[in-house]
Amino acid sequence: MGCGVPILVVRAADMMGGPVKRNVEYFGVEEPGDLVRIAEAQGALRRIGVHVARGGVSGEVLDLVAEELGRLVGADGAQITRYAADGTATVVGVWGTPDIGLLVGTRLSLDGHSVSATVLRTGQAARMDSYADVPGSLAAHQREHHVRGTVGAPIFVEGHLWGVVTASVVREEEPLFAPGAEVRLAEYADLVAAAIANAQARADLAASRARVVAAADQARRRIERELHDGIQQQLIALAIELTDVEVSIPSATPEQRERLSAVTQALTGILDELREISRGIHPTILSGSGLQPALKGLGRRCRVPVEFDMRFDRRLPEPVEVAAYYIVVEALANAAKHADASHVRIEASVRDARLHLCVRDDGVGGADPSAGSGLIGLSDRVDALGGSITIDSPPGHGTCLEVELPLELTPKLARLG
Repeated sequence: MGCGVPILVVRAADMMGGPVKRNVEYFGVEEPGDLVRIAEAQGALRRIGVHVARGGVSGEVLDLVAEELGRLVGADGAQITRYAADGTATVVGVWGTPDIGLLVGTRLSLDGHSVSATVLRTGQAARMDSYADVPGSLAAHQREHHVRGTVGAPIFVEGHLWGVVTASVVREEEPLFAPGAEVRLAEYADLVAAAIANAQARADLAASRARVVAAADQARRRIERELHDGIQQQLIALAIELTDVEVSIPSATPEQRERLSAVTQALTGILDELREISRGIHPTILSGSGLQPALKGLGRRCRVPVEFDMRFDRRLPEPVEVAAYYIVVEALANAAKHADASHVRIEASVRDARLHLCVRDDGVGGADPSAGSGLIGLSDRVDALGGSITIDSPPGHGTCLEVELPLELTPKLARLG
């Protein structure tokens, strides 16, 4: 990861009584005991790299990085803090003893003297081996929580000073930190930058998806309104006028009346089809009455009998209702067209500030979302809301679609916002 960590290679002959000391010195390590330090550093790099690559939620990544870096320099606690434009900072990642007291979300004033303030001012690593008689609110906080010393290193993201990683000790033993601990911390600080850049990229992608989904929903609503208030109303007026014409011509022959009636029926059929299309674009009942009535309306129109078990009695955030509606639309379409199902059960409940939705059918199973199913197209919508979607469809045993959508629509990566 470009962290400047030395890599030690020891030959098998050296491990069998050869001159280990000479090889250690050759690779820039003064004492054989430093092998343990290097092994610990390599292990920390590996664990952080794996977690970042897996794309964990940014809070988890930042807490893990704080822990690994704190352990590497022998600290009792560590924090990752993000600088703000107003000269303050906010703690976004923590590890270690609770006595230090800097919890995630803590807003720090950088008045007076502190490691965080020095790093902000200089853009370089810094250390403080005593807080006695040091001015500033952060220094007073450290004294109150028995912090005896701190080392810190800057975090640069895309060439800009993003924040600082600090490691502190509360123990009484001397020395507080090994000489050059702040330099060593700085060597590994780009791990924090990598984690932040990775998480920020995911946050940007989620935000982009959310904007696309919101724009599409707005377009759907606009089209539905235009169809309902424009073309649909004109067709209704035309159908009424034709009916009046048919009644008002007493001398019309049966053939003429039949032709007028056929035109009226055709117009009525077009109107019904337009209503169905309009409902599919954006159902008025969803906006007006909420998710439960909208889903029950889908069940009534479905060719397969649908059973409902809905355990919530309130309106949900509009993006959640819209996402759940179209998920059910797609699931019912698949059950009727492809699954050869004779029964569908829809369960919906609100637990732990999340909507839990399950659509289960007794069809042939074997659904493969990657093979062209419309279900795969819903993943962006679900991901944009920070939710999850899973499909279980063993051949011959039906299909079960499960979705969880958070009701609090904050980004997964809120600590970076």
